[in-house]
Amino acid sequence: MEKLDLTKRYKTYYTAKTTPELVDIEPAQFLALTGKGDPSGLPFSEKLQALYATAYAIKFECKQSGRDFTVPKLECLWWYDEHHFGRLSMSETPLDVPRSQWEYRQLIRMPEYITGEDVRKGIESIRAKKKSDLVTDIELYRIAPGKSAQILHIGPFSKEPESLIKLAEFMETKKLERNGLHHEIYLSDFRKTAPEKLRTILREPVK
Repeated sequence: MEKLDLTKRYKTYYTAKTTPELVDIEPAQFLALTGKGDPSGLPFSEKLQALYATAYAIKFECKQSGRDFTVPKLECLWWYDEHHFGRLSMSETPLDVPRSQWEYRQLIRMPEYITGEDVRKGIESIRAKKKSDLVTDIELYRIAPGKSAQILHIGPFSKEPESLIKLAEFMETKKLERNGLHHEIYLSDFRKTAPEKLRTILREPVK
């Protein structure tokens, strides 16, 4: 069986322009792990390691049974406590909400044939090797974004508000409202890529 590459199978999902646009995004399932705090901190990194280790454990088992796939790029859903901080604009949020209060769900997309049983086996495999308690919180998580506004941000994460302002203006012009959590897809490996060369899809489900 040919190895499944999700980035090629779902090109629209992994593609964006440097100008805002409307897209229709298909439902998808993911390995997911939630957390709270500064994404540059150790807890975020440890969770990310646990998530990727489990993803590769699942991939290995699938390869053995002729269902091999390429582990795709990291993604994250981001939110904060709106009851405490109020409903801020997309560009205000990263500036006005302390990074310690950012909440997130790390995501790695999985093929549709991956089941809860596959995930359970992957988690058990990692626990047996590394005895990591973090993997026990990993789940199979499904989202159905549908109509979404998005833009490709090129550059450091600290400059994201500049792209988010463009996206917000686009949504206002089109009379679109947010209809879900802020979604980021990291096309570059931020552990190895220079900040000015980072490529990140910023996506907002809308209605």
